[in-house]
Order: sequence, then structure tokens, then C-alpha cells
Amino acid sequence: MLNRSQAGSATLAIINVLLILALIGAGAFAWWAFQERQSYLNDFNKKLGNEVEKAKAEQKTQLEAEFAEKEKSPRKSFKGSATYGTVTFSYPKTWSGYVDQSNSNQPINGYFHPDTVPSITQSGSAQTAFALRVELVSTDYSQSIKELDSQISQGKTTAVAYVPPKMKGITNVQTGTKFDGEIKQGTSGSMVIIKVRDKTLKIYTQSPRYLSEFNEILKSLTFVP
Repeated sequence: MLNRSQAGSATLAIINVLLILALIGAGAFAWWAFQERQSYLNDFNKKLGNEVEKAKAEQKTQLEAEFAEKEKSPRKSFKGSATYGTVTFSYPKTWSGYVDQSNSNQPINGYFHPDTVPSITQSGSAQTAFALRVELVSTDYSQSIKELDSQISQGKTTAVAYVPPKMKGITNVQTGTKFDGEIKQGTSGSMVIIKVRDKTLKIYTQSPRYLSEFNEILKSLTFVP
């Protein structure tokens, strides 16, 4: 039989063992919690870094786009002869233009493109898709419209009635047609055909790349009916 002293020693030993186990358990838990926290922080910092880089890239793209738009302003203006309806429109100042107005059957034959105008005599696969083409021709309006019948019937082109924004409500302005899709064989873009006096105006872009600029140009288009 254990005396009081021995019993007390045994109890103390048990308590010490329990305390040691508790300390070991607490230490292990603390280490585990520390490792989990570090893992969380590392993962969080990585995700935060990725988000920061993504935000920087998006901001850079936005700033570059804003700069490119500002570079286009103030815009240049084209004004055709009063004899043929004073066709007028504005286009980005970063574009160049070449316009032949020497042919009475085609009083306007214009080519516009960013920076410099490529050769207009190219052919085949080397032919440039111009940012903007402007033609004032003697071909009848209805005949000009029929030239796109094939593309429309094949579903390659859509056509809607169209009047330039600045010409709405003006007396004697006849409704034209706006085509989107394949405007010529192998060429996709957007084209407006509208009657100007005894001539027909064709204004179009030969590439979807320039659609936003083209729509801005259409907003500025005017002529004397």
C-alpha cells in the first residue's frame, strides 16, 4: 500500500506527464497553425501579385487605346468640288489620303489609310485592304445596289436603309443603303451607297479592322443633294 508521500509523488508525475503532453500538443498545433498561415499568406500574395500584374496590363492597354484615339484628333477634313455636291467628311489625322478628282465620270476616287497610302495599282494577294475608299461615280444608284445582289442572296452580306446622321431631315436627300459583310469578292467590310445629285457615292472600308473609324467618318459625312 502506497503511503501519502508516494501517492503524492505519483500524482505529481502524472500531472507532469500530462503537462508535457499538453505542451507538446500545443507546440505541434502552433507549428501546424503557423505553417497553414504561411501557406495561406504565400497563396494570397501570389494571387495578389497576379491580380496586380493583370490590373497593370489592363491599365496599359486602356492607356494605349486612349492615346491612340487622342492621336487621331483633331481630325483632317476632305471637301469635294461644289460642282459634284460638295461631299465632305472628316477622318483621323494619323491617316493619309490620295484623291483623284480629274475624271468627270468619277469626280472622286479616294484612298485613305493610316500613316501612308500604299500603292493603288496593286493586284492579287498583295492588294491592300484600304481603311477608307470613297468613290463618286456616274453609275446609276439602282445599278450600284444590284452589284451586291449576289453577296446578299448568298447570305454573305446584309443590307439596311441608311441616311447619314447629318443628312437626316434635309430636303431632297434620298435614302441610301448600308452593306455589312462581303462588299466585294474576297473583301469584307462596310459600305454605304447613296445618291448625290446625278451621281452615286460609294464610301466604304475594306477591312473589319477599321469599322469603328469608318462609323465615325459616316457621322461627319455631308453633301449637297
